[in-house]
Amino acid sequence: MERVKETIVVEGKDDEAAVKKALQCEIIITRGFGLNESIFKRIEHAAKTTGIIVFTDPDFAGERIRERIAKRIPNCKHAFLSREDAEYKGNIGIENATPQSIIEALSKVRTLKTIDELIFTKQDLFELELEGYPHSAELRNKLGKILGIGYCNSKQFLNRLNHYGVSRQEFVDAYEILSSDLKNK
Repeated sequence: MERVKETIVVEGKDDEAAVKKALQCEIIITRGFGLNESIFKRIEHAAKTTGIIVFTDPDFAGERIRERIAKRIPNCKHAFLSREDAEYKGNIGIENATPQSIIEALSKVRTLKTIDELIFTKQDLFELELEGYPHSAELRNKLGKILGIGYCNSKQFLNRLNHYGVSRQEFVDAYEILSSDLKNK
């Protein structure tokens, strides 16, 4: 079983169990919105010693928790699970993912970066039908999985493209994979 050196931060005990089925690692549970000062201190300590990977559910609550942690620990790493890999009978969460999906998401960790200039614009999203079309959400979800930035609305997707170190070439390569997958269906 693969070992991850960083401490992985998840929302709940079921998420912890799913991650531990996939790999060996240390885990901190936030208890969802129960994220309090004591848990923050544990996360900050882990960030200084092992580093942390924030791996929250691909939903509104998970995104708010991720933002709170990133605000306190700006150099933390982020892993994103696609909604399709996290969903089971209408329930969305890390706990629903297969070990393979978890390993894949954690193999594509990203670090939030301060940027001087935007690489991607809304025009890029419109031109590639990632915004403004009935199928845009589905395309963003699939492209977000390939890039390892997860699912989100078009505004957040653009933000992640620009702030998680996605290069123009990486984006083009990922879009080509997406286009090829769509043609083969």
